[in-house]
Amino acid sequence: MNTVVRFAPSPTGNIHIGNARPALFNWLFALKTGGQFILRFDDTDRARSTEEFAANIVADLAWLGIRPHTSFRQSDRLDRYAAARDDLIAKGRLYPCYETAEELEYGRKRRLARHLPPIYDRAALKLTADDRARLEAEGRQPHWRFLLPNFDSDPLSPSRHLVHWQDLCRGEETVDLASLSDPVLIREDGTYLYTLTSVVDDIDTSVTHIIRGGDHITNTGVQIALFEALGGAVPIFAHHNLLTDATGEGFSKRTGSLSLRNLRAEGYEPEAVASLAVNVGTSHAVEKVGSLAELANDFDLAAVSRSSAKFDPNELKTLNAHIVHGLDFSTVRKRLTDLGIPAHPAFWQAVKGNCMRIADAADWWKLITGPVTPLVDEADRDFLEAARDVLPPEPWTDDSFREWTSALKAKTGRKGRDLFLPLRKALTGLDHGPELAPLLPLIGAKAVRERLSAAVGR
Repeated sequence: MNTVVRFAPSPTGNIHIGNARPALFNWLFALKTGGQFILRFDDTDRARSTEEFAANIVADLAWLGIRPHTSFRQSDRLDRYAAARDDLIAKGRLYPCYETAEELEYGRKRRLARHLPPIYDRAALKLTADDRARLEAEGRQPHWRFLLPNFDSDPLSPSRHLVHWQDLCRGEETVDLASLSDPVLIREDGTYLYTLTSVVDDIDTSVTHIIRGGDHITNTGVQIALFEALGGAVPIFAHHNLLTDATGEGFSKRTGSLSLRNLRAEGYEPEAVASLAVNVGTSHAVEKVGSLAELANDFDLAAVSRSSAKFDPNELKTLNAHIVHGLDFSTVRKRLTDLGIPAHPAFWQAVKGNCMRIADAADWWKLITGPVTPLVDEADRDFLEAARDVLPPEPWTDDSFREWTSALKAKTGRKGRDLFLPLRKALTGLDHGPELAPLLPLIGAKAVRERLSAAVGR
């Protein structure tokens, strides 16, 4: 089997980390199986779909490392959906309904009051041609429902009809079609709903695996029936758990919560975002990776938990820091120069262990190039004056800090924290940060002498 998967966002907003999870799952599955990844824009909502959002989605996926083998838009395939519509009507599987939203809600409440399942009762199947003509003369336009195959001979007497599939994430799954309403495939204004367009597209592009969130499980029985009605091969399904924020809330494109665009702007590494988005909520450890190809090696749909997966920004920060700490200078050189930092391997080596993001290096560069306001305890002024007096001769090397502190220890008797912390606070204005030994040559003798003089006040 030549594996074909798809990711089908609506270009009605920027994709968030919750959308990225199925995108990554499909991409990693394609990588692992040598398959094809299709990007399909579900853009039939013309009022809210924009070219800007579509372009942003392509750019955000590329930042993650996802580059589709092909892409298309549903808005370019309306003729194909019309042909599928006509095919279903000819087969007696699509029928017009004229109830208003208020009438449908009233019928739902009546069924509930009678302790019946709140599903559509197929009353529209009882309408004669004259009935339909009269309703349309009143100005009503029909919506169209797909007749589920959940009956033996009389559609007005549905019975238990089970649809089974082997889910790659969840194992054996079953849906009883008798428990579902016939789904609306076409609205009153003639526009198509996702259920029809998605199945038609999956048939035409020979999609072999549908990997998506667990909120679609109840749709699967309907879609399998629709695949069969349209004469298409039924794909293999995998329904993964949904991604939530740290509090258990879902994400929203409209609010921009944890959008890929924002995560990118905030300086996170795509490998950190991908590793957390994929491995959280699975039996695999969340750990740093160097590429999506590396992540694909251990990717396993069967490892996905049934419970929801929480994407914690604090966990992302920790993971991002681990990745940044392991980056060599050649990898970050351009990004440092883009931040206005001269290409200096020794600087990156000195500060990377204190960077959660590469952009944090700019703060350490400012610390080196000054100005700095020293932090000084009164009891340390004489010690710092002594430190200035025993500064090693220039030029300074990687050994200069050791030579300096050895001489200072011999002169003052200080050691450990009492020796090193006052120096750090005087030279950097901070009580934490990178090791001083590699920083000293970068700061330079002139600046070190000036900072010590400012610290002692004389």
